[in-house]
Formats: sequence, structure tokens, C-alpha cells
Amino acid sequence: MGLRLKSLSNQVVVITGATSGIGLSTARMAAAHGARLVLAARNEDALQQLVEELRSQGSEAMYVTADVGLIADVKVIAARAIERFGTFDTWINNAGVGVFGKVTDVISEDRQRLFDTDFWGTVHGSQVALSHLKTHGGALINVGSAFADRAAPLHGYYSAAKHAVKGYTDSLRVEAAAENFPVSITLISPSSIDTMFPVHAKNYLDRMPKLPPPMYAPETVAKAILYAAQHSKRDIYVGSAGKLLATAAYQAPRLVDKAMEMVMFALQKTDRPPEEQPPHNLYQPQRDLDERSGRTAYVQESSWYTNAITHPAVSLALVAGAAAAAAALWPRRRH
Repeated sequence: MGLRLKSLSNQVVVITGATSGIGLSTARMAAAHGARLVLAARNEDALQQLVEELRSQGSEAMYVTADVGLIADVKVIAARAIERFGTFDTWINNAGVGVFGKVTDVISEDRQRLFDTDFWGTVHGSQVALSHLKTHGGALINVGSAFADRAAPLHGYYSAAKHAVKGYTDSLRVEAAAENFPVSITLISPSSIDTMFPVHAKNYLDRMPKLPPPMYAPETVAKAILYAAQHSKRDIYVGSAGKLLATAAYQAPRLVDKAMEMVMFALQKTDRPPEEQPPHNLYQPQRDLDERSGRTAYVQESSWYTNAITHPAVSLALVAGAAAAAAALWPRRRH
């Protein structure tokens, strides 16, 4: 069976971590394109509200309350999707949690919980999804991080989990190709995204945390994810900052070490005391249904780099047009 990815309007799409940030933005965007949705998260109240919202707009959606760290819960997501729609075409492993703190400060229970969600949740989702997609065809999309290529201080365990996601996804892709599975496997690597991530994260710092700039809108990631649901892509970096970081870390790792040592600690702390930090969601869901944190003064609404990667023909046409215009305006040499 060859690889054939459907248009979104003909797809059933499964999204984990669907009630906040990137997952929420992706769910709303996919619904607007006519996809039928299976939405999963731990927060049942938020899932109910989201499904009601999408149904009121004419979309077909259902939800499954699940903790992706538990393989039994993930199997239920797939079973309910097949029971309701007969199949699913794209599975998006997006659920994630965060911890801000030095690796020597984070207690064992917290780092284990982070890995249960961010790494093992991705593994569980990938294995369950692939057991169906390998015979029916479709797309498996894992949401990683730019910190997978270059770990950041105060994000040690998150970086490690996302590095593990990258290694697992790369290995799985090769093994699936060797078996001729009709499945596109994509790793999405976002830069800093203005979501509720720093609000929901557990905080060990002496100030409320934040992500380092530049910040991109969650819609930039949602667009990349939904592009990968319809076009076979190996990797997509969201935001040029993430790609530049990965390239610099490969070419000049010690220089990046020094740069991070100088600026990255301050860039991840606000001037507000830690007591003002809302309750974290490491173990229990908290406030959901927010795509953005509302704390960032400037957010880049698009990424020229990601647009170029996901729309190469349009980008090539723009470059060619600019070159033609420059040639036409260039003064002719006098003879």
C-alpha cells in the first residue's frame, strides 16, 4: 500500500493535549478545515466545553479523558475513535508538561512524571497509532522541541525528554519505512511558543518563569502540524530561532554553551516572585482552554522560515519575483 495523505476535510484527527496551547490551537484550526476530531486530555470539563464549542460551529468532534502516561488510557483513545468514526487518519502526540529548575534541584518524582508524559506519552501514542495506521495509512506527528537539539539550562529534564522523543521518532521512522508502512512520521520542533507552558509548569526558581525570546504564536505550530497531516515531511522547525539554535549547537557547541551561560538564566526569569505562580499541572490539570499566556508583550504571528519550509513553491516564486524586480530596477551599464 502506498502513502496517500487525505485533505483535512476528509480526515479523522486525534490530538492529545487538546485543551491548551498548541493542542487547542490545532484542534480549532483543524475543525475550521472540516476535520472530524478526537480530542484527548486530562481535563474532562475543558474537553466538554471545547467539544461543545466546536459542535456549535458545525464541526464533528468527540473527546476522551486520558492521561497519555498510561498506555491503557491511550489504547482507549484509539478504541473510541474507531468505535465512533471507524478509523483515524492522523494522530498528533502533543501532550506535555514542564518543570523550570536546575537538574540538581528537581526531585525524582517530578522528573519521572515529566518523562511519563513528555516521552512515554509520545511512545504510547506512537505505538497505538501505528498499530492502526500501518494497515490503513495516514500520518503520525510527534511534537518535540528546539531544546531537543540543544538542551537549555533550567530545562534539563524537559530537554532530555524531548531529545529522547527525537531519537525515538527518528528510529521509528526508519523501521516503519523498512516495513513499507504507508505512514508519514513527522517531528515538529517548535521554538519558544506563547502558550500556557510557563504558567502550568512546576517552578523551582526564585522568580516566576518565562520562555526565552523570540516568541511565536501557537497558530504557527498548528499550521505546521496540519501541513504535516496532509504532506509527508520528515522534520519541521517552527520559527527560525529553533533552526538557528540547532545549527549553532552543531557547528559551535562550546560557543553556544558560553552564550547560554551568560544570558539564558536571566531570560527565563520574570521580575515577579514565585509565590505569584499559579498551581502547576504536573500531576493534575489546572485552568485550560487558553491558547496563549497573555503575558508576552511581543509575539511573532508567523515565521518566514516555517512558511518557506511548508510552502516551498510559493517561497520560490516570491524569491524569483524579487530577483526579477531587482534586475529590472538595476541601472543599466552605460556603453
